[in-house]
Amino acid sequence: MLTPKKVKHRKWQKGKSRKRQVETRGVKLAFGEFGLQALSSARVNSRQIEAARRAISNFIKRKGKVWIRIFPDKPITKRPPEITMGGGKGAVDHYAFPVKPGRVLFEMDGVTADIAHEALRLAGFKLPVRTRIISKN
Repeated sequence: MLTPKKVKHRKWQKGKSRKRQVETRGVKLAFGEFGLQALSSARVNSRQIEAARRAISNFIKRKGKVWIRIFPDKPITKRPPEITMGGGKGAVDHYAFPVKPGRVLFEMDGVTADIAHEALRLAGFKLPVRTRIISKN
């Protein structure tokens, strides 16, 4: 699974919930012919990214190339169960990537259009965001 090797700050603040704001970076295809684009906002954690990557690679049977355009670097903390309030912030539980609408999550190339569409459709089911499949032409 994807985790950062080193972080500047071990625990981050939560940040604002930007439900309606759209992404301005990473919205166009940069590497491949086909891509999976987010239509809603959510936090995508490293397990979900890995599950989507496996769904793509299992379907295309090691043909073509897949690019992962997001990396989970935001630490999400969690307190242990049945602990009372107080005592500070919890330990880092996992890492996530905050996705906004418009962000390209995965790209692929080297396969036919119908294989790419089905592989990306299967990957979209593994993610907590609504997605659509885009292509260069």
